[in-house]
Amino acid sequence: MKEILTVTKLNLNIKNILESSFGFVWVEGEISNLRRPQSGHAYFTLKDENSQIRAVVFQSAFGMRKNAAAFDYEEGMSIICRAKLSVYHPRGEYQLIIDAIEPKGVGALQKAFEQLKERLQKEGLFDEKRKKKIPFLPRRIGVITSPTGAVIKDILSVTRRRFPSVHILIAPVRVQGSEAPAEIIRAMDDMNRFGNIDVIILARGGGSLEDLAPFNDEGVARAIYASNLPVISAIGHETDYTIADFVSDLRTPTPSAAAEMVVPVKRELMEMVESCNLRLIQYHRRATEKRTETVFMLQDRLRDPREKINTLRLLVDERLERLKRTAANRQDKLRNRMRELGMRIIHQSPVFQIKTQRLRMENARKDLTGFIKTAVGDFNNRVQNDMTVLDTLSPMAILRRGYSIARTLPSGVIITIADAVVPGGEVAVKVFEGSFQARVTKVEQE
Repeated sequence: MKEILTVTKLNLNIKNILESSFGFVWVEGEISNLRRPQSGHAYFTLKDENSQIRAVVFQSAFGMRKNAAAFDYEEGMSIICRAKLSVYHPRGEYQLIIDAIEPKGVGALQKAFEQLKERLQKEGLFDEKRKKKIPFLPRRIGVITSPTGAVIKDILSVTRRRFPSVHILIAPVRVQGSEAPAEIIRAMDDMNRFGNIDVIILARGGGSLEDLAPFNDEGVARAIYASNLPVISAIGHETDYTIADFVSDLRTPTPSAAAEMVVPVKRELMEMVESCNLRLIQYHRRATEKRTETVFMLQDRLRDPREKINTLRLLVDERLERLKRTAANRQDKLRNRMRELGMRIIHQSPVFQIKTQRLRMENARKDLTGFIKTAVGDFNNRVQNDMTVLDTLSPMAILRRGYSIARTLPSGVIITIADAVVPGGEVAVKVFEGSFQARVTKVEQE
């Protein structure tokens, strides 16, 4: 053996051979096992139907941005990436170090546009309820656009033609390139704080998706959403849509259309004012004529006050007679009522009541005395009859006729049959006057 290599040396030699043999390569595959640790780097496996390779995206490769690309690449997404082949010699694994990523089948800008649109829509930045009303006749219009080119010329031309006296405040910004979003955001903030304007027009001409990238920037969208002034988006041609279009309070297809919608035609307004003035004059003329006719009609209806006084005198005399008749009738009714009450007082006086009650009491006493005598006689008769019946039914009356009552001794049971005693037994006999005891010598059955 000429040379014995350590594992580390072998892996380093393989690393040098691979990195020197392969420059940057474009690789197509599907993201699998995606991991994003706190370091901000991204680790995943890039695979196809038959093979796979490890890949890493360092945060610094995309300007230290957290998402590590212009769009959010996700698990299972098919991508095309530019990478350099390298070997991680501590584990002897070769991998791709990626510095550019595009989604397969769609450009990165388009993918970023779709993802940002979906996220901002969920946050409510496109909600129609929070959009502000565009003023009818703004005193000053703020325009955020490039100071050169056809856009600002079109806006100035339209506003000068429609309403020459309207004030235009231009905030010159870049509308293309990486520095454009920051300038647009700063201009939006300046106009809200210092512009003393009523509405903002954010404008540029049409272009590709790359040209319109500043108007798909998240910072620009949030600046529009945070604006206290209504914002009109006038970006691109009629078929072009940007994130700024969805967030703005009003979207117009072209910058010229924005100027036409925000600025009314002065001549038409003056004609409208003149028409309203004429209608107001006609209204006042008709109202004056109507009131004049009313005054003349009331003058015709107005009579001589003396006639009115005479009529009132007759009315007073008539009502005075009616009052006298009513008073006389009322007086007669009161007299009759007093007589009636006098009679009621006489009948209800104590003397009259006492006499009446005495008479009633005397009659009642006589009736009560007769009733008592009759009741006592009836009662005595009933008592005499009852005494006669009782005397007839009394046992003593039976004993008086010669009968007696015999009882057994010592029980005292009245003897009703001969079998109740036995020869030699003693009995007590009750007669009408007195009683005696006897001894039974013989018992006979009838």
